[in-house]
Amino acid sequence: PVPAQKQGQKDQLNTWHCIVGEIASRPMEILCDLVLIFSLRLLDVGMSTVRIVLLGKGRKSTATALGFAEALIWVIAVARVLDGLDDPLRMIAFAGGFAAGTYLGAVVEEWLALGQAMVRVVAPVETEPVAEYLRYRGFRATVINGSGLEGDVRITFTVVPRKDIPLVMRLIGDVNPDAYVTVDATTSVDLHHRQERLVRR
Repeated sequence: PVPAQKQGQKDQLNTWHCIVGEIASRPMEILCDLVLIFSLRLLDVGMSTVRIVLLGKGRKSTATALGFAEALIWVIAVARVLDGLDDPLRMIAFAGGFAAGTYLGAVVEEWLALGQAMVRVVAPVETEPVAEYLRYRGFRATVINGSGLEGDVRITFTVVPRKDIPLVMRLIGDVNPDAYVTVDATTSVDLHHRQERLVRR
């Protein structure tokens, strides 16, 4: 067992010596290859994150186009890694691109702010109402009354584009900074279009 272990350690050292020697012989070529693998993986994972979000928002055509490009980029990236399976640097570049692509996809999704969100404002009835101010600023609002632990409350609902959430939060804070606010993702349904599809079936 001891000689076998020493032989294994020797083989590992020889492998690393070969890798270091290859990098030293053509450093720019190796660096460009690693950057290419990282960049391709960064793109395809980022596109995958956005594609899933688009599917959830009903953007089928755009998601399909992204899926095609994503698969093509993934194949190219994998082919570059398979050219050097004994090179751990390629594997690190591949994994690093995956991690960075996940972060990039989340950032892009936040920047696009696709879809709508429901903002729910709960405040005691004796406090300043926010519905009128939201309507004045161009947002629709629905108000219902409810009963809370400490008395009657006013519940205001408004559905806004996700990109407008920071503005709505600021408006609510200006009118009633002590209000309890929740935000939920939502999807609107075209009942007329849905009924037409059901009739055709």
